[in-house]
Amino acid sequence: MSAPLEGWRPRPRPQRVVLEGRYCRLEPLDPARHADALFAASVAPGAEDRFRYLWEPVPDRAELDRWIASASVSEELLFHAVVDRATGRCEGRQAYLRITPEHGTIEIGAILWGPAIARTRVTSEALALYARHAFDALGYRRFEWKCDARNEASRRAALRFGFAYEGTFRQHMVVKGANRDTAWFAMTDEDWPRVRGALDRWLDPSNFDADGRQQERLTVQSPRNSGRALHAALRGVGLVRDEVDRRSPAAE
Repeated sequence: MSAPLEGWRPRPRPQRVVLEGRYCRLEPLDPARHADALFAASVAPGAEDRFRYLWEPVPDRAELDRWIASASVSEELLFHAVVDRATGRCEGRQAYLRITPEHGTIEIGAILWGPAIARTRVTSEALALYARHAFDALGYRRFEWKCDARNEASRRAALRFGFAYEGTFRQHMVVKGANRDTAWFAMTDEDWPRVRGALDRWLDPSNFDADGRQQERLTVQSPRNSGRALHAALRGVGLVRDEVDRRSPAAE
């Protein structure tokens, strides 16, 4: 929808600052501080699966050292180490990328969440900290998530976090010598208050038992992700299998 934006000004670029949460801390990526732990998280069992859809292959130590030296000073991607506050260890990394201040759009990507934090409140909060910083601190209008269209786990994570599916760019990239169709997801500053409320409620300590197990599931329902329309769109680009299509949308 075309509408005038009164008083619009380009937004500031994100800086290399620490973002503090209750369960995790996002620290600007630093070879001296993070290389050892990040390498351990990268090559832990399941590494091939974690790197299947990333731009780079599973690294050896020399490759990781070269990568982190470059990534830590990149101007195109702004990387943070994901530090588990319970242990003080770096257990993954993520980045702001495709930063477009003049349009107020920004993306989270290049995500590697190691096995110690994957599918825990640590990674949910890491996502929430990035969204909160983009919308609340920097005033961006749009926060994006993109992934290889074959990456079912990433697609489901995007929907769980409240991103709306917007379509698939066919033959978008060549990655590791193979075609990549890219599934696009986004939330806007209009979506953010609803998403922020759901994330805050889910991340509240009262939602977890003494062992850190959730009491209630995270549910961030986007109107764009509701009902048969989403299922038809996903099926049309091959992102939903027939056996999934036959289930009630309420179960998704």
